[in-house]
Amino acid sequence: QVHLVESGGGSVQPGGSLRLSCAGSKLTDSSRDMAWFRQVADKEREGVACITRNGLTIYLDSVKGRFTISRDNDQNTLYLQMNSLKPEDTATYYCATVGFCQACHGDVCYGGDPYWGQGTQVTVSS
Repeated sequence: QVHLVESGGGSVQPGGSLRLSCAGSKLTDSSRDMAWFRQVADKEREGVACITRNGLTIYLDSVKGRFTISRDNDQNTLYLQMNSLKPEDTATYYCATVGFCQACHGDVCYGGDPYWGQGTQVTVSS
């Protein structure tokens, strides 16, 4: 069983930055990819960024150039650096390990059984 814990969420003004962290004992399992998702009420959870087991990074089109996903295998930690935040980035953000992830028509798609964290709230508002 994979137990993931996110941190780093909060409230920030438009144009601000936050860095999310996700820690878990099996987070950097070399047989799986790692990703960040977000969800707002009444909408489907969407993939924001993914880093494959080979180090390839994939981003949702709307966050390209603003968000950076990275991992620290020694610390079993996944990060999401979010810059130039916009009100439309407001959501609950979840980290996950997935069987695989890939780019698909500007989105981040995934497959395989995901293991989710509990989520951390990000609010961008003036």
